[in-house]
Amino acid sequence: MNPGDVRAVSALLYRYARAVDSKDWELYRSVFTEDAVIDYSSAGAVVGTRDEVVDWFAANFGVIPWSMHYITNIEILDGDEDTASVRAMFYNPMQLPGMAEMSACGGYYHHELVRTPDGWRSRNLREENLWFTNAPGQA
Repeated sequence: MNPGDVRAVSALLYRYARAVDSKDWELYRSVFTEDAVIDYSSAGAVVGTRDEVVDWFAANFGVIPWSMHYITNIEILDGDEDTASVRAMFYNPMQLPGMAEMSACGGYYHHELVRTPDGWRSRNLREENLWFTNAPGQA
């Protein structure tokens, strides 16, 4: 993968974070192919197509007053001119409804990317949530 593609992949992941944190679901859609499959099951959330996930976010994520995703340590594990497997760490502090203390979670995003006429897009995202502090229902 050439340096321009590496920058474009990083920009795609940063756009993902901005879309989720700003609750801009059209921007979120622009990160993925139309037929993408997205899996947030490790965090107890939705698994589905891009549009099913957007519908779930639109119905459920609005109650979160704020979140701030940090995406780091972006690794392109393999790929060629038109595909790439990418793993990136995430750290996500947030304010959950009804909780006085800040919550946070972290782990890895695993993307399968494809080059499209509009640039790199994710056709598959699996979140690997490794930890969660002050999760809903924690004592």
